[in-house]
Amino acid sequence: MSPIMNALKQFEATEANLLKLQRLWDELKALFPASVPLDHNPEYEGRARSFDSVLRALPAIDGWKPNLCPPDLDGVAATRIDLLELDEPLETARFEAALWSEGRQIGEYRFRLDQKRRALIRDALLGVIDEFETCLQGIEPVDTDLPSYTELGARPEWQRLRGLANQIEVLLGSSVEKPPGWGYLRRHLSFGMVADLNDIRKADWPVVKAGLRKGLYGANEPVPVAATDLGELVAAKPRGPILTKLDWTKLDAEGFERLIYTLVSDQPGYENAAWLTRTNAPDRGRDVSVTRVITDPLSGTRRERVFIQCKHWPSKSVSAIDVGATKDQIALWTNPRADVLIIATTGRFSTDAVQWVEQHNERAAQPRIEIWPESHLERLLAARPALIAEFGLR
Repeated sequence: MSPIMNALKQFEATEANLLKLQRLWDELKALFPASVPLDHNPEYEGRARSFDSVLRALPAIDGWKPNLCPPDLDGVAATRIDLLELDEPLETARFEAALWSEGRQIGEYRFRLDQKRRALIRDALLGVIDEFETCLQGIEPVDTDLPSYTELGARPEWQRLRGLANQIEVLLGSSVEKPPGWGYLRRHLSFGMVADLNDIRKADWPVVKAGLRKGLYGANEPVPVAATDLGELVAAKPRGPILTKLDWTKLDAEGFERLIYTLVSDQPGYENAAWLTRTNAPDRGRDVSVTRVITDPLSGTRRERVFIQCKHWPSKSVSAIDVGATKDQIALWTNPRADVLIIATTGRFSTDAVQWVEQHNERAAQPRIEIWPESHLERLLAARPALIAEFGLR
């Protein structure tokens, strides 16, 4: 068994015990008497012992695990009698509400378990996504005169696609939701016709791939904040130089691609953003794709297909040769055709590269090329401080 599968096995066993723990907790609540118990309840006490046994089997997550103990019947009985004698309805209500409040720790453990499982599967899932992409693009025919009902399902490469889809499901487990379009993708994989291949390429896989990547990163995870009271920061009247330069060294290549994807995903006037292939994969010059919506009050709305090539080169300039090679790669991608190529870098463009792009665009050659050096990205992000914080660029 591979290391990743052994780790998944441990997570699966933990999840099984967590489900048992939640079920036992719910059963204990249902068995708990609403009034003062007059005698022992063997069924309740048996489940309480089982609950303690399952709880002890849960591994800690970063040194923490639930510290739970079902309410003791005798102790609760004594307290209820005391409260009856005191005739304090408010205190009685508070006591009853607190009896099972510790059960929230089970939800906290589930939250932490899901976070850790996403971190575990991230690299493996990115690898499977890249392999699925390569296998899918390698299947022929793409657009031929073959009837749409021609079967492809018996081909080894189609069987490989099905196997990779199965691997994705194993990796996702219950910690990451199935992405939009997953059901359609599985259905078309099961049918295995030429029409299904075209549907997977044009509709299912782009949506699924974007959803898988988005699910790997916790969009709701908090950004660390050192301050405890922002009012105190303001009251201190801090002064000093204002830094505009961002620390690009805090990102790796994948982080830079994720930043660009997030930037265009949340921007009005852009739609259908997709993070196309795994970082450093042979992507034919496109890391991120998006549709740019341009509205003219007189002529109406038009859409441009935009491909973005991300170059995380903080200490290296993009040369004219690099730009030309990227343009040539984009030319190989004809379905859909690129209207605009954006080259975004955490470094700069050489003088020759800038001149090459200007001459290319003056000839109205396709695709039109835009360059985003670090200075341009810094201006874009200055208006989006949340992204600076999320990606730790200060």
